[in-house]
This record gives sequence, structure tokens and C-alpha cells, in this order.
Amino acid sequence: MRLTLGLVAAVSLASCGGGGNTPAEPSGPSGPSRSYVMGFSAIPPRLDPELVARTVDLWATRADAGLVLQEPPWAELLAGISPEDLVRANPLGIATYFRGKGLRIIGSIDPTNGLDRSAESAALVAAGRSLAEPGVRELYRRYVAAFVRLVRPEALTLASETNLIRAVAPPETYAAVVAAAGEAAAAARSEDVALRLMITIQVEVANGRLPGGVGAGLARDRADFPFTQALGLSSFPFLAGVGDPEQLPLDYYSRLAVEFPVPVLVIEGGWPSMTLPGIVVSSPDEQRRYIERQVGMLDAAHAEAWFQITFTDLDPSSFPPGILPFAYLGLVDTSLQPKAALSAWDGAFRRALRRP
Repeated sequence: MRLTLGLVAAVSLASCGGGGNTPAEPSGPSGPSRSYVMGFSAIPPRLDPELVARTVDLWATRADAGLVLQEPPWAELLAGISPEDLVRANPLGIATYFRGKGLRIIGSIDPTNGLDRSAESAALVAAGRSLAEPGVRELYRRYVAAFVRLVRPEALTLASETNLIRAVAPPETYAAVVAAAGEAAAAARSEDVALRLMITIQVEVANGRLPGGVGAGLARDRADFPFTQALGLSSFPFLAGVGDPEQLPLDYYSRLAVEFPVPVLVIEGGWPSMTLPGIVVSSPDEQRRYIERQVGMLDAAHAEAWFQITFTDLDPSSFPPGILPFAYLGLVDTSLQPKAALSAWDGAFRRALRRP
């Protein structure tokens, strides 16, 4: 259920203008603080390069960090294009734009299929290739090394929703993810010894709300990905039968750190602002309440980051099939007009950030 798209290969910020960040409303001198940086990715509401900078400019005033995420550009890598050239062509431009606005950089590279965890990357399948091949994993390793060397993120995820992949994908697919992440971790560490390396896990699976979760725990993830220094969380509770945000216990995130005792960062998640037939009955106010509930869960977990990935709603006609459950998670609509949940996000952002 990861919203990891080939979108960032289609839009580039390398040549955008932009200048400095407009100052956000300052935090008050009193009241609760927060332990987590906050931010989004550069994904716009439609696959329109002109909307990317507008989208980032709007959310950068209410964020401390930017998420640079993508699937590897498999088709280009398989065609023999240099990983360094591919990183310079897109993610480096995005990271540079973020840094120009004073944002910290977190990276996320997902070698699998973000919208179907039972399958490999659609680009690899189309090419008749597989992550199980040592040659394909070598391309991933080289791409990760180039990404770390050029983008210089402070943290990087190398495999996404690993417990969900283990639950629904063929065993050989999960084994390939384990091998690819381990090899890429060694390459990343050789480029930057201070880089924090991560995986993400699917929270609903870990909490027993989706297939493979009951009794599964995170011990296997901890053993299979020993390089993990912080744990990324992916949480879409409305897809697991949760009908009301207040049904989520405040220890929904913190309980996971008991079994996997490393710092936690929410890398993706959300709640739709409208009813999705057959999935969830919702409204703008329910989405706002989810954002408020999530603040409590983040506080209880002493989380270090909170990313929603999408700041805007997504136009389903502009994205791949399967996007509909994730199309209305934005805090603004496809016309960049604010929704009720934006005020809840802004309220959290105004809290003073506790620096480590």
C-alpha cells in the first residue's frame, strides 16, 4: 500500500526557480513541543511539471524536511544509463530545491511495487527481469550508491513495507528484497558512514489488522535487515477496517518499538477526506480528526519524523491504476485549496521542535 510512483522520474525541479522559503508562522514560546520533523514529498496533484514547484512552495512553509522518494528508474538502468546521470537528472534537483528552502532531506528508494506488494516492480516485470537476479540487484546497489553520494540525505530507506511483502508476496520475492537491501546498505555505508539506514514496515500488518499480522511481529524484519538504525512506519488504518480515528490507541506506533527498539519515523500514511465506497466512510472533518489523533500517537512514540508523502489530493486520471484508495489523502485538494485537516497539521507544526 505504498504510494511509491515513477512520478519523480517524470518531473524535475532541477531547473525550477524558487529562492528561499517564506517564513512559517513561528512556534509559540509555551505549550507542548514536538520531537519530530514534519514534511511531504514533491508529488503534485497531476503529472504536470509546472505544478511541482507550486506544490512544494505551498507546503515548504509548514515543514522542516522534504522526502525524496522513488522507485529506481529500472528501464533506464537496464538500458545501461549511468546511475550517476539518472540521479543528477531528477532526485538531485529535487533535493537541491528542498535545501534551498532550508529543509532537511530524507531519502526513500523502493525496489519493489509500491501499489502491489504481492508483485515485483512493474517496470522489471515489463522487462522480463527480477530483483532475484544478481545483475538486477547490482544495478540497485549502484543506484543507491550514486543517490547517497550525490543527494546526501541524512537518512535513507532501502526496502519498504517488508512485513507486508513477506505476508503476501512469493517467498523468492521477499528473499530478493532482503538480499537487495543488504547489498545496497553496504554500498550506502561505503559512501557515507554517518548515514542512517532504514527499512519501513506496514503498521496495520504489525498490529494484526491486515493479513500476516497476527502473531507475526517484527522479529523477522529485525533479523533479516540487521543494518536498520531507525524504523520507518507506513500506516493507512482506514484500509484495515478502522472506521473512526479515535479507535486507534495512542500506543499504536510506540508498541512497535518494544520489539524493534530503534527510533521510529513515519514515512507515509493518511486518511481520506471523502467516502470511498467499499473501503471507508469518511469526511473532511474525519480526516482532520485523524491528523489530530496521529499527533498523539507520534508523541507517545517520541517519533523523529512525520511524512505524509502527498500534500495534495491526486487526480486519479493522471496516475496509474490502483491509486484511488490514496487519491484523497492530501491536506489540500487538486486545486491546491485547503481542507479542514490542514489546520490540524499547521497546529502541530507550530509546536516548537525539540532539537536532538
